[in-house]
Amino acid sequence: MTARGAARLRGDDWVDAFLEMMAVERAAARNTLTAYARDLADASGFLAARGRGPGDASAEDVEAYFAALGARGLSPATAARRRAAVRQFYRFVLGEGWRDDDPSRRVEAPKKGRPLPKVLSRDEMDRLIAAAGARDGAQGLRFGCMVELAYASGLRISELTALPLAALARDPAYLIVKGKGGKERLAPLNEKARAAVKAYIDARPGFLPKGGKTNPWLFPSRGRAGRLTPRRFAQVLDEAAADAGIDPDRVSPHVLRHAFATHLLEGGADLRVVQKLLGHADIATTQIYTHVASDRLREVVQTRHPLAKKR
Repeated sequence: MTARGAARLRGDDWVDAFLEMMAVERAAARNTLTAYARDLADASGFLAARGRGPGDASAEDVEAYFAALGARGLSPATAARRRAAVRQFYRFVLGEGWRDDDPSRRVEAPKKGRPLPKVLSRDEMDRLIAAAGARDGAQGLRFGCMVELAYASGLRISELTALPLAALARDPAYLIVKGKGGKERLAPLNEKARAAVKAYIDARPGFLPKGGKTNPWLFPSRGRAGRLTPRRFAQVLDEAAADAGIDPDRVSPHVLRHAFATHLLEGGADLRVVQKLLGHADIATTQIYTHVASDRLREVVQTRHPLAKKR
């Protein structure tokens, strides 16, 4: 689209043009586009309440929106993502010549430390696995198996729900997982996870789509996707957390991955090994777990050592 043709667009239509550019020129994934659309819709709603739109928003308007993100109690990560979306949008608008200024440029992004990941204790993980497996019949076998696999192998939720049946058909000791960027890595399977898979496989036919259709996924579903969705697994995980006496706000599919890494480091695993198992390209990403593990070990010493001061 030429700048002259785009000039005829109303300011509210610039968001659609931006999303089209992200899809066509940058090949953004569907989830990425959905996140941008949601974040920019949030910003547009705020501006509309001030009688403004993306086309005539001032630097003061954008500054007020950025300040409101923090006041609304959003997580630092969500607020930072929305600020980044607005900034990228206005850089696009400026580059197209639809505005001769960037109202987001003068607002400095707040400095934020990297938050430590949430993690569950080993006892809490045992209770969570038991609660997931305690669901009625085949449902318990399926969700108990999923929690066991995620915790045993450090799988991302997208990797877990996309596991093919063929990957576990022969009771392997490890999985070959295709992670971010199509990179493959080895993911270990302990005896408990392998036993959970064996028990679930017998119940798997009950989850196949009606009509006897073949299905390649380890965790099939009768839904449109043909496999269990990350959202459904997250819902069940919340229910299992509540049943296990754990605050559901502390539990998510990614928290199982955090527990995998932290418990390995607490057990003395080498940081480089954990990096490989998680599929992190940069070891700095893995190092954050050392802080969690150190904090937890310090707490154990302070509360369990016989010479620790009693409070």
